[in-house]
Amino acid sequence: MASLANPNTAGAGLRHEIWLYAGIDDFVARATPFLREGIERDEPCVVAVSREKIARLQAELGHAADAVQFVDMREVGRNPARLIPLWRDLVEEHAGRTLRGLGEPIWAERSAAELEECHLHEALLNVALHDAPILLVCPYDIETLNPGVVDDALHNHPVVAADGDAHENAKYAVPTHPLEGALPLPEAVTDTRVVHIEELGALRRLVTERAEAFGLDDRQVHASVLAVTELATNSVHYGGGTGTFRTWQAGDALLFELSDAGHIEDPMAGRVRPLAAQNRGRGLWITNQVCDLVQVRSSPDGTTVRVWMRRTT
Repeated sequence: MASLANPNTAGAGLRHEIWLYAGIDDFVARATPFLREGIERDEPCVVAVSREKIARLQAELGHAADAVQFVDMREVGRNPARLIPLWRDLVEEHAGRTLRGLGEPIWAERSAAELEECHLHEALLNVALHDAPILLVCPYDIETLNPGVVDDALHNHPVVAADGDAHENAKYAVPTHPLEGALPLPEAVTDTRVVHIEELGALRRLVTERAEAFGLDDRQVHASVLAVTELATNSVHYGGGTGTFRTWQAGDALLFELSDAGHIEDPMAGRVRPLAAQNRGRGLWITNQVCDLVQVRSSPDGTTVRVWMRRTT
């Protein structure tokens, strides 16, 4: 596959490239030489894809697969907001070397809400890693994905590769206000209440009751209470002294939402690991670590954070 003379169009170190491929055989045929090239150059290679693709690549690479770090994307990337910390940690782990990454955050079974957050993640990658020494390739399967999903993805990648050629992507655009916009309205809300500091205990009890009744396991119940507590506390301290809490069900997911009058200006909030001495910015980070999906929408008019907890089967 051809390479750009100047591989970086997003920043000083990052090359963020989208691969358009057709089916798993095409994926393996392209990914195998990509990884072999990295191994030959003594570059750290990390692959974050499905278990099926991991198995196929390991079989094709043979003993060379021992030089590659494989990550189950459907586990670590269930909540796309966890992926930027993953890549940042890997860059730091291999400081002084160029990291070669292959990550597939979008697959056909993703829900509409997950797809929206994946596209946001891909856009923010260009900010989060702009000066990192990393070649990051994101494969998209044109056989199984809706064409609209692929077109949206093209807007988030500075480099596009298809049919053996790589070139600068004319559709690439940097979003100016990535957190703005509105989330879809729920069909039926189970509970709505105004949150004040003195009512956090009652709110925790309500979340526990709803989570247990929905059939979440003990870990998920604890995670739900922790996330809502963090978000409600943020609303009280940074959102004007109060917030609005809502909860409802959607298929196999229980959703909790906090809205307030605050404004999150940093689009990387909750996606950068807080420093040990940092007093603020932990609530969204914790929420992203324990919930299946977190959606943040914020503008000068206010902020809404919606979290999803999916029932295990």
